[in-house]
Amino acid sequence: MLLDDRALHASSVVANCAMNRERQLAGVNSYARVLGFDPVDGLTGAWLDLCCGSGRALIQAADRLAGAATLVGVDLVDAFAGGAPPGVTFVAAPIETWAPDRVFDLITCVHGLHYVGDKLGVITRVVRWLAPGGRFVADLDLDAVRLEDGRPAGRRLVTRLRAAGIDYDGRRRRITCEGPKELIFRYEYLGADDRAGANYTGQPAVHSYYRA
Repeated sequence: MLLDDRALHASSVVANCAMNRERQLAGVNSYARVLGFDPVDGLTGAWLDLCCGSGRALIQAADRLAGAATLVGVDLVDAFAGGAPPGVTFVAAPIETWAPDRVFDLITCVHGLHYVGDKLGVITRVVRWLAPGGRFVADLDLDAVRLEDGRPAGRRLVTRLRAAGIDYDGRRRRITCEGPKELIFRYEYLGADDRAGANYTGQPAVHSYYRA
């Protein structure tokens, strides 16, 4: 049986603390290593980190930036690391429904989409929040985007992403979008399966089902 958002948010798989909860800004278990770039390097505007976990990376970024940028972290669970320092705002909310009141120069979602139900819906919303010249980078396992009959959405979805101006790196399983976009995915979201098992990270993840 497929789960709606309310049931999915209560799932122990979505509450997984082994992924992004303690990730640092730099080093071995870090944003810089996963993303392939230092999020703080040259950042002077605003950074939104979705599924930010404890928010340690943003706290460390605030220390380096010394007020030169606005930092916002959003996570389903209010388990942030201490009080937010000046320049950092933490929000406990589901990213499927939360919306900001500004645009951002950088938006990241490190391994967070693995636990989201309507992955395509979230992507559609998030790319609208980019400032001109802004960048959205997120991990996306397309094997977890399934059609109604259980098959992965596959190449057709990749083609649609690229046609919409979103790059997909199949080797790294990562999407990148430069600048704001208005996306229309012709997929109807049906629900999520939290019993999909481990994905390429070795951690249990969520499959999202759509009717094309």
